[in-house]
Amino acid sequence: MLGDVSGLEKIYIVCGYTDMRKSIDGLCTVIEDQLKMDPSSSALFLFCGRRRNRIKALFREPDGFVLIYKRLSVRGGYQ
Repeated sequence: MLGDVSGLEKIYIVCGYTDMRKSIDGLCTVIEDQLKMDPSSSALFLFCGRRRNRIKALFREPDGFVLIYKRLSVRGGYQ
């Protein structure tokens, strides 16, 4: 089922700011280079943009990667 995160073992928050123009392949490269981890592992990876009002979540399902993007529409941001 698309977006079912109940089977994931861990959640990782990637420190620093991520270029929100990156898509699945670019974010997988960040996971490999910065975290030294396998993006195909049973984990959810969270990325935050410079303005802190956008967040991306990446995880692997059996048939491919799922990328979720959320932009806050109110003032403020993720902390």
